[in-house]
Amino acid sequence: MSFVKFEQQGPVAILTIDRPEALNALNSQVLCDLDEAITKVEQSDDVRAVILTGAGRSFVAGADIGEMKGFSAIDGKKFGVHGGGIFLRLENLAVPVIAAVNGFALGGGCELSMACDIRLASEKAKFGQPETGLGITPGFGGTQRLPRIVGVSKAMELILTAKTIGAQEAKEIGLVSEVYPPEELMDKAMELANAICANAPIAVCESKRCIRMGMQTDIATGSAFEAEAFGVTCGTEDKNEGMGAFLEKRAEKHFQNR
Repeated sequence: MSFVKFEQQGPVAILTIDRPEALNALNSQVLCDLDEAITKVEQSDDVRAVILTGAGRSFVAGADIGEMKGFSAIDGKKFGVHGGGIFLRLENLAVPVIAAVNGFALGGGCELSMACDIRLASEKAKFGQPETGLGITPGFGGTQRLPRIVGVSKAMELILTAKTIGAQEAKEIGLVSEVYPPEELMDKAMELANAICANAPIAVCESKRCIRMGMQTDIATGSAFEAEAFGVTCGTEDKNEGMGAFLEKRAEKHFQNR
């Protein structure tokens, strides 16, 4: 992978978009590398959480305008399907994904962060969907995820004006969970990832699945998903361990992912 670094610290995989000379802009090769990194996470038996970030002063500054400028209508649709499909794969990973947004998250970068489960931001982070100012629409899920996250009115405002907002405003509208000084961002992301990894892996994955599926359906169907997941976890050894630790008043737990 030329433009995506994969490293693992214990049960946490760290994916770093690494094309700093272009502010980590997403071209076809970066997307293919990200796709390969997602496959690597899927095939790992010991990754329990993922942190996604960018190298240098940008998370992802957007899709590569130099590449897109020559697109025909057919080319544009193919690029959107390609990138959108990869972002769906990221969103649907069984394990939780944390976006550590260290700088510019514009266009495809904002969309990439929204495909993650939790977003943390540096105080220097900038978010926006500037596509209408470039004569195009968001192409990697921005028109779909942003209204689901911040509401229709705010999403309309951000997309139709093409304006950029800072990290604090992103927190105020619910686009990010927390904002940290730049030097603390990765430590805080790792702290959060490890807190997730301390819990029962099957329960974490089933909870994520229920939230994701429930957001796309009515509450009755979502409740059925939840009941099914609750039943699955009640049949695990980790449930016995977690409840045993609670009843025995012991802090240590030894979850085995089974």
